[in-house]
Amino acid sequence: MTYVLGLTGSIGMGKSTTARMFASESVPVWDADATVRMLYAKGGPAAHKVAQLYPDAMDRGAVSRDKLRGLIAQDPGILDHLQDIVHPLVAKDRADFLSVTTSPVVLLDIPLLFETGTDAVCDGVVVVTASADEQRRRVLERGEMSEADLNMILSRQMPDSEKRARADWVIETTSLDAARHSVRDILQQIKGRQTDA
Repeated sequence: MTYVLGLTGSIGMGKSTTARMFASESVPVWDADATVRMLYAKGGPAAHKVAQLYPDAMDRGAVSRDKLRGLIAQDPGILDHLQDIVHPLVAKDRADFLSVTTSPVVLLDIPLLFETGTDAVCDGVVVVTASADEQRRRVLERGEMSEADLNMILSRQMPDSEKRARADWVIETTSLDAARHSVRDILQQIKGRQTDA
């Protein structure tokens, strides 16, 4: 029986780095962000629908994240509409991934795990966390968004404290070595549960 482990955390908390640590331990990873990029790519299932509704968000047949961000900044309601288009396609891709896996543990890397109710398909949930100052520093250092963009995203995400309260495991991402140790420890605990079952 495959153990479905959810991984989530607010923007800038180190989720992608932690997902790679699980992958390096031979855990298959399904990445929600990568799936959305595939759906938004030229010829992708969501690109055609977005082009019909929001042609200004397109760039050479693909959905432009930058242009989309600009449109959402003008009208935040667009984000809800986009999620209505994209979430069913994302859910299908995730279900396809789970239906073919034979691994003892798989990881679902999903930024909005709790917000979309996808924690319901998980056997356990890991939340990555860091201080608010560290989070802000990491995001703004990327140079991909402004402070206003960050504040808008944070306003739509469940607070870090609430995510941590709902988690089965919490990984502090201030140290790579400590995070890697936590990943291995979690996998050992899951292995122990599977052995006992």
